[in-house]
Amino acid sequence: MKQAMVFAAGLGTRLRPLTDTMPKALVPVGGQPLLGLLLTKLHRAGFERVVVNVHHFAEQIEAYLHAHPFAGMEVLVSDERDQLLETGGGLRRALPLLDPDSPVLVHNVDIISNLDLNSFWSEGVAQVEPGAAAMLLVSERETSRYFLFDANHCLRGWKNVKTDELKTFETELPSTRPLAFSGIHILSDQVLALMQEYVEEKGLPVDDVKGTRFPIMSFYMWAAAKRPIYGVVAEDLQFIDVGKLDALKPAEEFVKTEGSTTSAAIGRR
Repeated sequence: MKQAMVFAAGLGTRLRPLTDTMPKALVPVGGQPLLGLLLTKLHRAGFERVVVNVHHFAEQIEAYLHAHPFAGMEVLVSDERDQLLETGGGLRRALPLLDPDSPVLVHNVDIISNLDLNSFWSEGVAQVEPGAAAMLLVSERETSRYFLFDANHCLRGWKNVKTDELKTFETELPSTRPLAFSGIHILSDQVLALMQEYVEEKGLPVDDVKGTRFPIMSFYMWAAAKRPIYGVVAEDLQFIDVGKLDALKPAEEFVKTEGSTTSAAIGRR
């Protein structure tokens, strides 16, 4: 099954005052909410099932989904009203709603890009089916936090360049290339088993009703010691993180011009 998970539960604090009355997922960009833009893109790319997690103003997102169905694409809600579970815990909570025998595309709701989702999906499935845990879309953009990849494009560490905080499973980190994460990734169909192992090994409190809270970055750093996690750069990628108010105007211009006449395809890992 061609399936996706959309992270839409965040509080969107950097988009206040808009998010004082609506969820980040429904902030309008070019006449459409962020969630509508992404679901339309997933629908056009042939995704059959999408799970959207909700927390902040969850009822507004549910109402929007009810009023805007997509023929041939099932859209389900993963409810985090009781507790916001962060990205790792949110994905783990949503996994029972997804096909356990298929990889899953994960996409932040506030990311707008010209990424060719079909190209990314095909390349990602080709990587995770032989045994990789995940494939991450990354780029050479300036940020404060980077994933670190070796010469074989395998994840080896994470670094905050402002604080010099470094996380790695290596006793001695090899030569690496820092790349910024895009909030778009594909995970293996074995992710449920891996996450369960992670939760047990880390001794995290498990509540099967409310869920277990943890960031997906921490899970990736743990999983990379066990199975390959690849980074891939899309050629000609145009990318906007609509996480702050000053990003809304360029995002509207991007949507108005459809970002680019050429979609960014996967050119290299």
